[in-house]
Amino acid sequence: MKIEHIAMYVDNIEKTKEFFEKYFLAKSNLGYHNKTTNFRSYFMEFDDGARLEIMNKPAMVNVEKSLNRTGYIHIAFSVGNKEKVDELTNRLQADGYAIVSEPRTTGDGYYESCIVAIEGNQIEITV
Repeated sequence: MKIEHIAMYVDNIEKTKEFFEKYFLAKSNLGYHNKTTNFRSYFMEFDDGARLEIMNKPAMVNVEKSLNRTGYIHIAFSVGNKEKVDELTNRLQADGYAIVSEPRTTGDGYYESCIVAIEGNQIEITV
């Protein structure tokens, strides 16, 4: 068994699509638009076959996302090595994204950083 895809609602679907294409080399499908409900979505596919569905529909509520909360907390991307973790973290920071935790080796042995990116959602960058 495997996770088929992860999905997230966003206010700005085009900006989100561009973010994942630019920083995580995702490839998007052409998108889906239900003209009756005005629901829109893109499936973003990553090099290893993992997929993220980004979605938008009218009248969504975008509540503030506390860094310490219950529920899904972040998406983690493996970039291959420590140098790439550092490089991508620095690039995202230079482009104005907030760093939650600088690149470091965690107590359980992972080398990672964490940023706040699309609409207050956290992304972990790891080896």
